[in-house]
Amino acid sequence: MMLKKRIISFLLVLSVFAMIPIHAEAISDEEVKAPAAILMEASTGKVLYEKNPDEKRPAASITKVMTLLLVMEAVDSGTLSLDDTVTASAHAASMGGSDIWLKEGETMSVDDMLKATVIMSANDAAVALAEKVAGTEDDFVRRMNERAQQLGMTNTTFLNCNGLDEDGHLTTARDIAIMSAELIKHPKIFDYAQTWIDYVRDGKTQLVNTNKLLKTYQGITGLKTGTTGKAGSCISATAERSGLSLIAVVLGSENTADRFSTATALLDYGFANWAMADPVVPEIPEIPVTNAMVSSITAQADPAGQILIPKGREGDLVSEVRIAESLEAPVEKGQTVGKVVYTLDGETVCELQIRASEPTERMTFSSVFQILLWDLLSIS
Repeated sequence: MMLKKRIISFLLVLSVFAMIPIHAEAISDEEVKAPAAILMEASTGKVLYEKNPDEKRPAASITKVMTLLLVMEAVDSGTLSLDDTVTASAHAASMGGSDIWLKEGETMSVDDMLKATVIMSANDAAVALAEKVAGTEDDFVRRMNERAQQLGMTNTTFLNCNGLDEDGHLTTARDIAIMSAELIKHPKIFDYAQTWIDYVRDGKTQLVNTNKLLKTYQGITGLKTGTTGKAGSCISATAERSGLSLIAVVLGSENTADRFSTATALLDYGFANWAMADPVVPEIPEIPVTNAMVSSITAQADPAGQILIPKGREGDLVSEVRIAESLEAPVEKGQTVGKVVYTLDGETVCELQIRASEPTERMTFSSVFQILLWDLLSIS
């Protein structure tokens, strides 16, 4: 009998383990072949892995993520058109490193300059775009730093718009992930970031994307590579699968192979262990109202977005409606009257505000009199 109980207990333990999703092992710092890195979910900003995420480092052409953000914001606001003409200044044409060999006075469309900046990582094209938006590169860089502060990039200082090595031009893996998440809110950027080969100058100049993950990684969407002597080999890699959008930032790798393999390992870890769940919004009961012209009001929860949770746990979300037992009139339409709390293993993962669907006035002598008068007239 004792042996039988032990066998049953053992089988029960096995059945429990069989129901636990199998996840990839956590990544060790040694496996990340870079001095600094981070993995972030794009829509929530949740950090899934980090290694020296706030260490200030040069980041080479990853700088162009902020340059591109300001350009895309100008395009989306209507202050800049993709068809606008950009004329290369002597300053823009003087850039070294990766470029498309702009000559002073040469003209291209904003669209072609964006192609060169994103696909080829052209330093001269980045400066030409900066001058088109702000007049001078210096004025554009001031805007870059202002935008960085607005986004909470507290450890970043930009001194140029293209990422060429310059003492004091520093950022961090976390700050790069933040600005990358902001940039990919502009879908047009993917038209460039996902292009492997394109051309400018009527087909005379070929552009080949510096992000080799476009050829090797399932779901890759971008975003920007960078390499200089001081920065090492860097990348901000974005990818999406089944609604899960990830950003892997790798700074200071010794070579491009390490840069790409580390980004791949980070993204693989994220997709193996995390998923986006669609929470069910429970029914919200009517709420009693005191001293009002009505006895109760209806309410509804804010629209539910997706929730980031460990993969395989989508069905384990628990929702709880928390509303006041009663309200005191007056109540305004849209007034917060409670919340829906979603938990996983007792930990809160998301909250939705519950708001009044309709207004109700406070009961007054005149309003009561009008109701009584109406009732009397109806009887007669």
